[in-house]
Amino acid sequence: MNNYSGLIQTIALYALPVLFAITVHEAAHGYAARHFGDNTAWAMGRVTLNPIKHVDLMGTILIPLLLYFATSGAFLFGYAKPVPVNFGALRNPKRDMVWVALAGPAVNLLQALLWGIVFYLLLGAGVTEPFFLKMCKGGILVNVVMFVFNLFPLPPLDGGRVLVGLLPHRQAVLVSRIEPWGFFIVMALVLAGVVSTYWLLPLMGLTYDLIDLALSPLAALVR
Repeated sequence: MNNYSGLIQTIALYALPVLFAITVHEAAHGYAARHFGDNTAWAMGRVTLNPIKHVDLMGTILIPLLLYFATSGAFLFGYAKPVPVNFGALRNPKRDMVWVALAGPAVNLLQALLWGIVFYLLLGAGVTEPFFLKMCKGGILVNVVMFVFNLFPLPPLDGGRVLVGLLPHRQAVLVSRIEPWGFFIVMALVLAGVVSTYWLLPLMGLTYDLIDLALSPLAALVR
C-alpha cells in the first residue's frame, strides 16, 4: 500500500515537469534540424509541444514504472520517442549535427532555470504550499538530470553526437559505429554505477552550482 501511495505522490509531483522536459527537449531537436536544413521531423509533425507526439509507451511509461517498483524508487530511467533527423540533409552535416544535438540539453538547462525562477517567485508571493514548491524542485532535478545525462559522450546520446561532430573524420566514423550498441553500453555503465559516480553526480553538482549562481539575485530579493 505504501508503494502505491508513494507512486501516486511521485507521479503527481513529477508528471508535469517530466512532460515539459521530454516534450521541449525533443521539439528542440526537430526545430534545430529544420533551422539547419532538415525538414524530416517538421514534415512528420514532431516539431510540436504536444507531449503525445513524443511519449514512448515503453520508454516513457512502462520502464520507469517497472524500475520504480523494482528498486523502491531508488533508481529511475526513461526516454522519449526520438525525433527523426536526417543528418545528411543538413547544410553542413558534421558541424550542424553538433547544434542539433545540443539543442535538446540546452532547453533542459533553460527549463531548470525557469523552474528555479518560479520557485523563488512563489516564495516571494508568500506561497508556502509544499506541493508546488516540491514540484518546482522536481522540475529543476528532472531537467538537470536530462541535461547532464544526455551529454554523456556516447552515441546515441546527444553528447555522443556532439563528439562525432567534433572529432576528425576518421575518429568520428569509429565512434559512430558504436551507435547500434550504444544504448546497451550506456545501460550497462549506468547499472554498474560508472555513469552516476564519474559523470552524473559530479556534473549535476556543478550544474546546480551554476543555477544557484544565476538565481542568486532573485534569491536575495526573496530573502
